[in-house]
Amino acid sequence: SLSKLQLKTGDLDPRLFSRLRHLQKLDLSDNLLDKFPNSLTLPDLRVLNCNNNKLEDVTALKQFPLLEELTYENNVYLTLNDDYKVMFLLQNLRLLNGKDITKLANHVRRVNSRKLTSKVTAHWKKFFSDQLLEKYTAEQVKSVRKKFLKSVQTNVVYGPSSLSEFTRWRVKMIAEEFLANSLGLELNSDTEPEEKTDENEEESTESPREAAEDVAPVGDFSSYISNVTVTPSKRKRSHSKSSPGSKRSKTQANTEEEAEANPRKSSHEDVSAEPLHFLQCHSKGNSREDFKTQLWSCVFEPVLDSGARKDPIVSSSRTVATCGGESVCLIDCETGTVLKKYKVATEEFFSVAWTTLTMVISDSRKKAHNILAAAGRRGIVKLIHVAADFCYGEIKAHKKPIATICFSPTQETHLFTASYDKRIALWDIGIPDCDYNFKASQLLVLETASIPLRIALVPTCPEQYLLAGCEDGCFAWNIQLDKGQKSRPFEAIFQFPGEESLTTSHRVDGLAFLNDDVVVSKSSKPGCIYLWSWSKSFDAKGKGCQRTMSAVILAELEWSTTDMSYLTLSTCPAKEYVFCGDEKGSVWMYNLSTYTTGWGSPKGKRSERRISPTQVLTWPELRVNGEQPPEILVNNVVADPAFTYLVVLTSVNITAIWKKS
Repeated sequence: SLSKLQLKTGDLDPRLFSRLRHLQKLDLSDNLLDKFPNSLTLPDLRVLNCNNNKLEDVTALKQFPLLEELTYENNVYLTLNDDYKVMFLLQNLRLLNGKDITKLANHVRRVNSRKLTSKVTAHWKKFFSDQLLEKYTAEQVKSVRKKFLKSVQTNVVYGPSSLSEFTRWRVKMIAEEFLANSLGLELNSDTEPEEKTDENEEESTESPREAAEDVAPVGDFSSYISNVTVTPSKRKRSHSKSSPGSKRSKTQANTEEEAEANPRKSSHEDVSAEPLHFLQCHSKGNSREDFKTQLWSCVFEPVLDSGARKDPIVSSSRTVATCGGESVCLIDCETGTVLKKYKVATEEFFSVAWTTLTMVISDSRKKAHNILAAAGRRGIVKLIHVAADFCYGEIKAHKKPIATICFSPTQETHLFTASYDKRIALWDIGIPDCDYNFKASQLLVLETASIPLRIALVPTCPEQYLLAGCEDGCFAWNIQLDKGQKSRPFEAIFQFPGEESLTTSHRVDGLAFLNDDVVVSKSSKPGCIYLWSWSKSFDAKGKGCQRTMSAVILAELEWSTTDMSYLTLSTCPAKEYVFCGDEKGSVWMYNLSTYTTGWGSPKGKRSERRISPTQVLTWPELRVNGEQPPEILVNNVVADPAFTYLVVLTSVNITAIWKKS
């Protein structure tokens, strides 16, 4: 037994273990192992316990061919696909995680393999058999082999989609055996290094690069943009396309010059806001020439020790965390100073979120500390203790990019991560001890029908319901942890007015609560943001899941007519404001305080007319080295809870900070 010894992979010394020729039972549970070394040998090993580790891969277990019993529960990165891999690799395995798998394993080894082999052979005969002439060069062999392996892994499908990773793995193995045995196409010294499958093939044109160095604060924080003339004149727009590999949809805006917003002034007074700072602090390699990095997410830091954290106005600070490209920045909105910058050279950050944990760091005294979580293209959540300038850990949450994250307002260690793998996961990130040791665990997986883009917990019951705007609709899940079921389908999908009739199928790329009941969402149709009632739309008493419910619309907000995606919205509940940027660098602001009382009454009626913006802040004439930046999209705009500052994130690596005067 080597249980509970804080062992890491490097501690398993093959020189020592290879001498244990007759070892039959090994307990490595409750350690920190992320993989097995390939040469432990242990030729007589029959029983292996790896519970409660950090294992990411099981293929190295094939070095124990006599293994009969294997347990690896509570390794959060292992999936059903890994169960199938060990069933195939370990021919003598009888018990997996305490269950008898003899019958299923025989099916995997025989029936599954037979079906896949016939599919692989058929694929070769249909598409590749005529590509090699009787005489062929080593280069031709290499080329055909590479094309065939890629094609067969993409096109041979068998079994449920939840096992697609296992199927791809087996198909590659079978295809390589087929080429070697049937056709003699082995490439010994010439074999190219194995290509990594691009996990993001469907969603993006740019694959995540290899493992990153640890996040570290770096110097040379930001460039100020100089020569800012605040002239609300009409800007000329160049029709440049967004950079490849970004989250932006390929469908670019198709708006014409004269379609510039001409919002009718509503009855509210104009909000007087002035541009304070324009920062270029997410540049790749700190380059002043970088006007391509997209900025995606920002959130204000909660104030510590305010004694009234439940009052959002008291608990708001002037420090904001922003993310985009390879970095996360902390900015003082008043001075425009970039206080800290965290950088991971191979990451593209899409989302940030704050929580406050009570930790024992020194002097054995408990104290509240703000923790920042950041996630993006690599599917990894970085956990940063900002006051200590220390990234103390990471959670490998998903194998595909994470679109957005958020913490529970009631359970400070509960973090939701929404990913391009069409899952929303709930994690308990734990509380780090004085040495920053922590243990993260996955509590729940919500299955989505399409990629989740925005998530929001229902304010009146944040431990019971979660709402998500996805690529193909707006969905709700029951997230109560006492229900037992760890993986759950959605409970409801909401219908909205479409161009001709009610529809559930539309991309929802903006989602937030204005108050305890009013939901703000966009975009079932261009030029429109809907406000709708959660309590009137969601029927909690209905039985069963995957029910269709009609969103009870309270009002429509007039907005840009662009068809550009992923320009998201935000709310300031304390001041009853909605904000949304557009494709021309403008920020549309809606003061809804005169409407909310009427909507909240039992007989609350829909506002018949579209509500115009209270004010539109137009992008000032901004010159960099004498030239205007290219087309400016406002990806996100967020106010602090007291609505003192407005932070505008753009597609051209510029963070604009406005101050309400």
